[in-house]
Amino acid sequence: MIRAALITATVFAAAACSAQGPEAQTEVQAQTPAATSDPVIKSAEAAPLPASVEIAAPIAAGVFRCDGVPKQGGALLCQTTPFADVKVGRSATKADAQGKVIIGFDRDAPAKTIVKITHAGGQVSPHPISVEARQYKEQRIDGLPPSQVSTYSAADLKRIRSSSARKKVGFASNQSEVFFKDGFIYPIKEFVKTSPFGSRRILNGEPKSPHYGVDIAAPLGTPIYAPADGVVGLADEDLYFEGAMVMIDHGQGLNSLYLHVNDVFVQAGDFVKRGDLIAEVGSKGRSTGPHLCWRLKWKKENLDPELLTQWPGQ
Repeated sequence: MIRAALITATVFAAAACSAQGPEAQTEVQAQTPAATSDPVIKSAEAAPLPASVEIAAPIAAGVFRCDGVPKQGGALLCQTTPFADVKVGRSATKADAQGKVIIGFDRDAPAKTIVKITHAGGQVSPHPISVEARQYKEQRIDGLPPSQVSTYSAADLKRIRSSSARKKVGFASNQSEVFFKDGFIYPIKEFVKTSPFGSRRILNGEPKSPHYGVDIAAPLGTPIYAPADGVVGLADEDLYFEGAMVMIDHGQGLNSLYLHVNDVFVQAGDFVKRGDLIAEVGSKGRSTGPHLCWRLKWKKENLDPELLTQWPGQ
């Protein structure tokens, strides 16, 4: 158990992860401190109550059923026909040999989202899913140096481009097997949440991209564990905004990211099991104190990793 005094001190030291996505190119925005008025102490044993959805619509070649969290930022694991092509929002994927397929809903997914399935025989079937809308906080942060908002030197831009190229390699991992089936555990056993997923950011009066990560503060060196099975797609210790970062491919385009870490204990290509040690909490990159920025992406959609701790059966 982390002592209360140590937790309190950590809340004020933690910073938010970069406002732009880790896959961003040269149009970047700065990492900024996470301003929040309601820090929350959480633990791996205190996951929220589960939420689920089941959709059954008859189609000529079978049925379409899903379980998961049908909210903005949530994800579903669905059953359809083998090797069917599936399109949701901006993203497309393919079901595996058993017909299992992961789909995700972006932070701003519409309330009525259409899942378009093209079966191996060529038949096309649309399936509407009601996606629960969420309210996002607004974070205004003023008095930041211009270099943390929109001004970069030539040397900075060179490093940013190099970092972006290496992150592209991580996102290209693309494991076809569905390693993720049973939901996520929290990657840190005890922590303080300092910034939630999806907050709107206004920096020095300028509207910026939303905060797509979940910032959780913990003392330097706190162990970070894999929340679900997967293959390490990237383990890089010198990215411009993220500092050191680990990326895990959970299959079919579902990637979890761990930013600003200290020591990295895995390398690209390693298979990790749920609960395996992957890194330690650090403060590298654009960070003002020890914390973990935990992110989740499915294809092009930005997801909330905390929602996967609400998976049915968790």
